[in-house]
Amino acid sequence: MKLYHLETVSWQDSQLLYHALPRIGREGLNLLSPASPYLCIGYFQDVEQDVDLDYCREHSIPVFRREVGGGGVYLDGEQLFYQLVIHKDNPLVPRGREAFYRRFLQAPIEAYRALGIPAEYKPVNDIIANGRKISGNGVAEIGDYVVFVGNLIVDFDYETMVRVLRVPDEKFRDKVYKTLRENLSTIRRELGSAPPREELWNLLAGKFAEVLGPLEAEATVDAEWRAEADRLAERMLTDEWLHRKGRRRKDHAVTIRSGVQVIRRAYKAPGGLIRATAEVREGVIESVSLSGDFFFYPAERLEDLERAMVGVQLEEVEEVVARFYAEYGVESPGVTPADFARVVAVSG
Repeated sequence: MKLYHLETVSWQDSQLLYHALPRIGREGLNLLSPASPYLCIGYFQDVEQDVDLDYCREHSIPVFRREVGGGGVYLDGEQLFYQLVIHKDNPLVPRGREAFYRRFLQAPIEAYRALGIPAEYKPVNDIIANGRKISGNGVAEIGDYVVFVGNLIVDFDYETMVRVLRVPDEKFRDKVYKTLRENLSTIRRELGSAPPREELWNLLAGKFAEVLGPLEAEATVDAEWRAEADRLAERMLTDEWLHRKGRRRKDHAVTIRSGVQVIRRAYKAPGGLIRATAEVREGVIESVSLSGDFFFYPAERLEDLERAMVGVQLEEVEEVVARFYAEYGVESPGVTPADFARVVAVSG
């Protein structure tokens, strides 16, 4: 298999090249970083709902829709991308997505460990260190090929990441920022400094060779590959592609890492609209704020209810709220414990 050690490329090529490789019927491992920042959204996202396009335009941040699922992420030269394109019939490809991730994430995991960072696999597609995500990864199929993309995160711009998102209000944005800082780490944050870039590239290449076998190194994009990337650019860099219809939803949910989400949901109960902003970690409520146009007596008990819901498994919320109602004699005409459970516990 070819190792395309390209290092720094244009932001456009950092996406177009791995989209082009399977279309010319070629396996390969790309190692590269973008020369300038951009926002990359998932294949199924609704850009107008999920991205603050005005902010991106005002700050000259391009937005690109990839053919890999997942959420939007702010990308720049402080992230080292690995992009594996492998035929689905290659004997190295295991059956099932989780088995695929387990096999091929071993390379970046071992690279992190060689640096002294205690990285480990977090199903389905994350790498974590000391409880924090330290690599984002995704898989898609393009034709007869499986495309696996991910990164070593040398450093991360938390502030810009939360600013490019379209969120319901600034309070929600602040919550996302706090949760992101707590749950996403970097090489520099873990070690206090970062090794030279070439050392990281060589380390990553070596660890992938242990998984894939010998790799034949190349440092340029040949004419056939360049032509296909340029052809894709004519479609994938257009507004029509960016604004293709995504899956609309009424709720806001930002996934920080596998198992950690910040959500904002609304539910119309017979007695009024209930809104909830919550952080959920591994199916447990870490924090929650309730509001809406419902009636709740005694009114001062609503904050107590919020506290009572912290630490509760999502599937147990209704039972906990019902016990709270009984203990404090709560009345909320037209709003039941099941309604409060629904606004925080429904899947989104």
